Amino acid sequence: MASLSISTPIKPSFLRSTHHRRSHEPRPFYAAPKRASPRTQALSSSSQFVSPFLSALEAPVNSGMGGSDAMGLLMGERILFLGGEITDLMADVVLSQLLLLDAQDHSKDIRLYINSAGGSLSATMAIYDVIQMVKSDVSTIAVGTAASNAALILGSGTRGKRFAMPNARIMLHQPTGSASGQVRAVEYHAIELLQNKNNVIRLISGFTGRPFSQVKKDIDRDFYMGPAEAVAYGVIDGILDEDKMIPIQPVVGRVKPKIDYTKAAKNPTYLRPEIPDDEIY
Repeated sequence: MASLSISTPIKPSFLRSTHHRRSHEPRPFYAAPKRASPRTQALSSSSQFVSPFLSALEAPVNSGMGGSDAMGLLMGERILFLGGEITDLMADVVLSQLLLLDAQDHSKDIRLYINSAGGSLSATMAIYDVIQMVKSDVSTIAVGTAASNAALILGSGTRGKRFAMPNARIMLHQPTGSASGQVRAVEYHAIELLQNKNNVIRLISGFTGRPFSQVKKDIDRDFYMGPAEAVAYGVIDGILDEDKMIPIQPVVGRVKPKIDYTKAAKNPTYLRPEIPDDEIY
């Protein structure tokens, strides 16, 4: 039986000089092993690959500096980020962050940046309900894309504090799903899908102020909007440009945006023809 010499310690795999990894070696989720003590771990200068969402939960949000990573630092400033596919894991993390920040100080706003193309409807409903439940005002900001279920979370923010960046895109549509199996099972599943669709329409109608029938017609297909259209439709309340809130009709002398959002909002290229101009404006 071969023996290991204690005079020559074995280097961890992530410190190898070569950049090649053997095909049969799995890529670790946590690249670095646990340290012997928290103090040793805190003083260690070696980097770790940790999930940004999980590490944000471990950040000491009481301090002004936050955690040791980007997510932790942002959470220390009451800034949260929802990016990628909305899954149950992401929902659990966002819920935990919202509840924690609200419990610490519900008199301060929570800013939630959204860059997502959607995901699980049940996970989205969980985030939506908690945003409505917390006492803190939740300011939602769309960056990049807020599509499908992510647009529901965007619209769920506190009225007057829902924004989008100038180049963001927002998309609303009806839920999708499929069913297979016995006829009775398919019938029950179809009923559930219709209930989900009506619930989504009800939520959109609630935070936009649009009639149920109009929303039902609008989301029969993918309904894409720019920031100005989203303001006009009621999904958001303003556009952020260089950290300034720009309303759909900027006040002369106070805010001078680089883009004429009023002109862009009336561009027939981007307006849906079935919605009259007098109904929007």
